[in-house]
Amino acid sequence: MTASPPPSSPRPRPPRLGRLSRLGRRGGPSLPARLRGPGGHLIGAYGLLALTALLFLIFSLTLPRTFPTLDTVDSILSNQSIPAVLALAAMVPIVTGAFDLSIGYGLGLAHVMVVQIVVNNGWPWPLACLAVLVGGLVVGILNGVIVAFGRIDSFIATLGTGSMLYAVTGWVTDGGRIVPGPQGLPAAFTEIYDSTFLGLPVPAFYVLALAVALWLALERLPLGRYLYVVGSNPRAADLVGIPIRRYTVYAFAASGLIVGFAGVLLAAQQQIGNPSVGLDYLLPAFVGALLGSTAIKPGRPNAMGTLVAVAVLAVGLTGIGQMGADFWTVPLFHGGTLLLAVGLAGYSARRLRTGAVAARDSPAVPPEPPSSPTQDGGAAGTSP
Repeated sequence: MTASPPPSSPRPRPPRLGRLSRLGRRGGPSLPARLRGPGGHLIGAYGLLALTALLFLIFSLTLPRTFPTLDTVDSILSNQSIPAVLALAAMVPIVTGAFDLSIGYGLGLAHVMVVQIVVNNGWPWPLACLAVLVGGLVVGILNGVIVAFGRIDSFIATLGTGSMLYAVTGWVTDGGRIVPGPQGLPAAFTEIYDSTFLGLPVPAFYVLALAVALWLALERLPLGRYLYVVGSNPRAADLVGIPIRRYTVYAFAASGLIVGFAGVLLAAQQQIGNPSVGLDYLLPAFVGALLGSTAIKPGRPNAMGTLVAVAVLAVGLTGIGQMGADFWTVPLFHGGTLLLAVGLAGYSARRLRTGAVAARDSPAVPPEPPSSPTQDGGAAGTSP
């Protein structure tokens, strides 16, 4: 009788990309039920949305004649469309753990170039818009290359490129405004911003379409999962073979393209080229992007959370504006909200990490062995 060969030892399995993709998609390992409160997840995910509804109710009761009106809703949807687009542009690099401080300067240059090309160079407005979109994409790729391959901190790199963009804006405009002639800009171009659809301003549908596109890319495609892994755990991304530098460039390129689109909308809204207007949108964009990481998907940047954050800012600013607040309340509101957003985002991220460590370090409770008939003191019906 021949002896059976000893069982072969199991071979070590390489790390699975699917698990890391799920890790990046969720922002970290999910907390077990015993570490979460019964309503903690709902409060963290939809608390900011509830705050928006509460603010709208408070201002409606305080200002019943002016705030809860269709004109106010149209004003919010129209005036906050460009800040919302720019907040989505700021959100994409934040997914990878980087910051693009050049978006405000890029917005100023983009809208100035649209007016310059149409008014002074005589280009058709569709070609001018296409050229600005391509230019925004190129600027985004440049930022990504400097950050990823130049190994320069994103704060410093994008602040430097933003300053250069501001210099180009001053060179193009010669320090003044670009004003069209008596005929103004083409009506078809201004209708990009001024027209309505289904009774609502068209820019609101631009924002919604962009948010849905980013949500699909980040939540449902491998591209978004890789971006989240790069931002949450670069070492793990490198171990499984994700090209960190390439995906960092992708994030900045998407941000630059969205900034170019925001510049087209701003040119259609302003209908002049103002070299200094872009900086006014920088702080609200980052407030929306950072505050949005505490909503819908707490602990990580996401498109729908960014929209909710912009809605909170829009309702709050509109309400205090109708109450007759002074002009200095706007930067005060943005600055205070930015500090709150950074604090809440950090708290959400720490909570996820703490819960993940607790789940990892908690000892597993072994299942109780089934009782045999002979251990039940005669339960099997036999005498000892």
